[in-house]
Amino acid sequence: MMGGFWHKLDQAGRNVAPLSTVLVLMLVGMVPLHLPGWGPVAPQLVLMALFYWAIHRPDLVRPSLAFLIGLLQDLLTGMPLGVNPLVYVLVYLVVLSQRRFFLIGSFGMLWLGFALIAAGASAVYWIAVCVLNMSLVQAGPAAAQAILTIALFPIFSWIFMRLHRAFLLEA
Repeated sequence: MMGGFWHKLDQAGRNVAPLSTVLVLMLVGMVPLHLPGWGPVAPQLVLMALFYWAIHRPDLVRPSLAFLIGLLQDLLTGMPLGVNPLVYVLVYLVVLSQRRFFLIGSFGMLWLGFALIAAGASAVYWIAVCVLNMSLVQAGPAAAQAILTIALFPIFSWIFMRLHRAFLLEA
């Protein structure tokens, strides 16, 4: 009887691993680094995590969680409510629709797919900011953020893969 309890507790902890990584990266991304001009170009860590987990464990990170994570991030960062949830749910749905392609492809194809998704997400962010400000804002920071996010994706993808193997494949 106790073995059943411990097994269920272990499985619950494993099932929370993807969501935990997304939340930890959201908090890490909000840490002020006091570097001039860093804020607008800081990499989109949550986007990387949502992309990875939407491909590899869509049963544990659903669109509703993507929405809630985006809403929480908007509340914590002071972004206009709805910008991050919109982007995260759109990214999740696009990734989910192409999941089979990402699973069978090489890492190069996965990175290329992420590059397209990250560029699209940055474009949506930029459009949303322009609409909310009712003026055309510079696209340079959004482009720099996309480039930095794309460049860092292999490192974070490796970390997610290690976490995936350590926590979710052992049962």
